[in-house]
Amino acid sequence: MAHAVDPEVLREYRENGAVCLRNVFSADWVDKVRKGIEKNKAHPSRYSESLVGEGGPGAYFNDYCNWRSIPEFQDFVYNSPAAHIAAQLMDSRTAIFYHEHVLTKDPGTYKTTPWHHDQSYYPVDGDKVCSIWMPVDPVPMETCVQFVRGSQGWGWFYPRKFATTLNYSLTGGDTGSKTFRDVPDIDGDRNKYDILTWDVQPGDCIVFHMKTLHGAPANSFLVLPRVVYCMT
Repeated sequence: MAHAVDPEVLREYRENGAVCLRNVFSADWVDKVRKGIEKNKAHPSRYSESLVGEGGPGAYFNDYCNWRSIPEFQDFVYNSPAAHIAAQLMDSRTAIFYHEHVLTKDPGTYKTTPWHHDQSYYPVDGDKVCSIWMPVDPVPMETCVQFVRGSQGWGWFYPRKFATTLNYSLTGGDTGSKTFRDVPDIDGDRNKYDILTWDVQPGDCIVFHMKTLHGAPANSFLVLPRVVYCMT
């Protein structure tokens, strides 16, 4: 059954650039995505990356563009409520899928996800663009992705390398008429920013504008994994 997004949620998304939706994916969809992630980790693609922080036993794994080869992902893309949810929040009659992205942080992973926004990494322009961040395990607020409220209206920031946090080099052909800036040092002055985050459970999701600045803490818990499926 298609999920109807409440008008107050639409307002929150447009003003804040990110919103948490509760219990919008059934246990069957969550289980299906979890099985797909297990297949993905067992057979990662050439795009996969595994990073470790200092002092912890865990690793941060990410991979993407595997939806054509993993049936569970393909089924979710075409048949889950995700597209209908995205279209409503973008105020669009249709939703065009770009790719999926698997992100996992093992217990004891002291590697943070640097502050960035997604749209700078893609050949995509405009404002009717969003990502859906869907956990398949419980994610407490302490390790959940964080967003800077309203930052979807701040313009363009350089894409950053997750391994080093350095900016990618962009040429004139990459930027067109856009002006890119360095991502501000949000962790250096967190009181200056209004940070959004949530405790989330399987079945919940966070939908955010692709220009909303976001990052994620390390997973310092020694028993709780953080496994996430993201769609753009």
